Amino acid sequence: MAELLQSILFDLDGTLTDPKEGITRSVEYALNKFGIQVEHPDVLLPYIGPPLYDSFVELQGFPGEQALRAVEYYRERYKTIGLYENSVIPGIPRLLEELLESGYSLYVATSKPTVFAEEILRHYGLDRYFKHVAGSNLDGTRSKKSEVIRYVLDENGIRAEQALMIGDRKHDIIGAKACGVASAGVLFGYGSEEELAGAGADYIARRVADIAGIIRSIGQAVSFGGGV
Repeated sequence: MAELLQSILFDLDGTLTDPKEGITRSVEYALNKFGIQVEHPDVLLPYIGPPLYDSFVELQGFPGEQALRAVEYYRERYKTIGLYENSVIPGIPRLLEELLESGYSLYVATSKPTVFAEEILRHYGLDRYFKHVAGSNLDGTRSKKSEVIRYVLDENGIRAEQALMIGDRKHDIIGAKACGVASAGVLFGYGSEEELAGAGADYIARRVADIAGIIRSIGQAVSFGGGV
């Protein structure tokens, strides 16, 4: 018997808000601490989405201890300035309102530290839409997207078959698949269609408005006895 879609999990950066300026400038600040100059902030766009420590290791080639220091430097600027160099993606509040009115339960699953995610959502008035906001811990634990998604499922008693993860990077899709959750990749964030499709996204949304259509299509498939 098909499971009824009930719970929608959203990534934060690049899915609900556009964090470009705050993240790239804070990464630049951290790199400057090591004497590394950045030609243009846009070269730092790949830092948006994945766990920050992993990005300093994989993108910058920092060894472990140096990557940890880089994360600390990043947070020096981000927690007071970068957090607010952000903007809500147009159409998101209306989408969230529509989903709530339709009876869905909404959650945030992000690799960003929970304390930062909660502050961003509160600052931009998005916190009221979500039953639970989950992210990583400041000590670096629970940073992988699969761990965050699993935490949301477990803490809220959500069946994986009744959930959909929405995000803009491959980590969102890979994390969802690892937890047995269907996934939708969005192209208005920082991941390409090639990246998202290659990671195995079940659905692709080109615009914010497409998300509601995808969710409706899943509901129709269920009502006819199909699956997600």
